[in-house]
Amino acid sequence: MDATMRTRTETDSLGSMEIPADAYWGIHTARAQENFPIAKRPISVYPDLVTALAMVKQASARANAEIGVLSQEKADLIDAAAQRVIDGEFHDQFTVGVIQGGAGTSTNMNANEVITNIALELAGHEKGDYAFLSPLDHTNRSQSTNDVYPTAVKIGLSLTLRSLLVELDLLRKSFLSKSGEFHDILKVGRTQLQDAVPMTLGQEFHGFATTLGEDYTRLQENAHLLTEVNMGATAIGTGITAHPGYAEAVVRHLREISGIPVTTATDLVESTSDTGAFMSFSSSLKRNAIKLSKICNDLRLLSSGPQAGLGEINLPARQAGSSIMPGKVNPVIPEVVNQVAFSVVGADMTVTMAVEAGQLQLNAFEPVMAHSIFQSITWMRQAMWTLRVNCVDGITANTERLGAMVGSSVGVVTALTPFIGYASAAALAKTALMTGHNIADLVVEAGLMSREEVMKQISPARLTGLEAATGLIQVIQPAENVVSLDDTPTA
Repeated sequence: MDATMRTRTETDSLGSMEIPADAYWGIHTARAQENFPIAKRPISVYPDLVTALAMVKQASARANAEIGVLSQEKADLIDAAAQRVIDGEFHDQFTVGVIQGGAGTSTNMNANEVITNIALELAGHEKGDYAFLSPLDHTNRSQSTNDVYPTAVKIGLSLTLRSLLVELDLLRKSFLSKSGEFHDILKVGRTQLQDAVPMTLGQEFHGFATTLGEDYTRLQENAHLLTEVNMGATAIGTGITAHPGYAEAVVRHLREISGIPVTTATDLVESTSDTGAFMSFSSSLKRNAIKLSKICNDLRLLSSGPQAGLGEINLPARQAGSSIMPGKVNPVIPEVVNQVAFSVVGADMTVTMAVEAGQLQLNAFEPVMAHSIFQSITWMRQAMWTLRVNCVDGITANTERLGAMVGSSVGVVTALTPFIGYASAAALAKTALMTGHNIADLVVEAGLMSREEVMKQISPARLTGLEAATGLIQVIQPAENVVSLDDTPTA
């Protein structure tokens, strides 16, 4: 520590330390700074977690005053200090690393110290005057890290999820808008990267919108798991040091403060040791990330080329794609979303292993769970934003190329199989591929259908399912009119 820096002396059970005089954190936070220089990222990188910690402390102060274990004066000071943190002040004072030992104890201590020292200043006292207001005896009254930390993580994740859902819905709407724009543009569908039957580009983009809408619902469903909390459990779920009326009171106040419908777990011992909710929620994030990545894979394929690839759509050009090949432009936005998805998958595995590693009455690895899930939500939210703003909103269709590919596709013969039979359709498809002849012409020349009937059944509306096909008949063509695979030319 700089010898010229003003300090104050703080003491804990391990001894004394000099703390910068202007710091709102104290000795417990200082020890954590020394012990956990791992990620080089403080918990303040997740502002919703800091806000949630302050909400828990505020709810606890109100509950403690209500049940009579904390004076109204001290409760009001803690309440006011916590509100300032909720309002976005002092977040830079939450300095402990996101990766830490101790099951989140350092994070809880950091919150206790910061809120206490804000309260001390409000009361006209110096920071560190813990004889008047103590981080442990007053701000942490009726609490333990083991109920504060998981509750704050759940509240924080619920708050962060709201912003993710906003971006997810905006992205869904962006794809939906494109589906309307591309409603009438015919293209060749593909299965297993091989030509299939025709569809519209609008249908393809509508499918993207639908899958994102399904993920919105799944995330909401799994978010419900985050509403069960263990406040009042204290150390292991037995409620030691907490007044019998505290659990009900603190959860009631927490609902009011956060706007989240939190409830008290029915079994506080089980709830304190079990972290399955984090695993389930992380899994729903992974599902969303994987499906979003698949969509980005499709966008990269559809825009590949532009000359030697599919080249069906154009992604907005965002930056030069090569330091050696002039004019090359890469699909950098879908690529970055892919990479975010890979990270989310890895984070989910981290959460899974951390959940499994819990022992007996507590899981010590909640900090890495929290970090992994908060990072996943944060990165996914930003990935969705850039995908929407810098890519999807600006996608255009190469209508001439799409039309040419549909015109030369043998996939249209599928629409005729109810009328000419599978064998004849397969033979004609083979002929069309080898000769380049038009399918409609081949069907008419074989005497299997009239041109009027053929054109009716291969109209864009019929081919794409936009108009339900009617009058489908069984294959009743005379045997002599059935085309055989053996009748197709060899050259």
